Amino acid sequence: MESPDKQHRVNLFRPKQGFMRGEVKIMLSILALWGIASFGFQLWLRLSASDGGKSWLESFTFFNLPFHYWFTAQMLPLWFILICILFNILIDRLAEKESRRKEGFYD
Repeated sequence: MESPDKQHRVNLFRPKQGFMRGEVKIMLSILALWGIASFGFQLWLRLSASDGGKSWLESFTFFNLPFHYWFTAQMLPLWFILICILFNILIDRLAEKESRRKEGFYD
């Protein structure tokens, strides 16, 4: 057993080689996708606003609702589910690759 006064250092900005570095890259890319989905559409609405302060997307209706409301209410939860699925697929591939590397299949 290790001595209790031995310190372990963990730095997410400088992950160790191998699995941890790949895991951090996947997490950062998933967070970027989430940020684009959450804030990108609202930013696009603001940037596409005309002189009257209203975007053409705000006047467009879909299922009798303003399109920007429908997109936020319906597509963002769906996008969240897709991001979760993508995260799990990427982590599973990384774990499989790392286990093969440890077993000596990759050299």
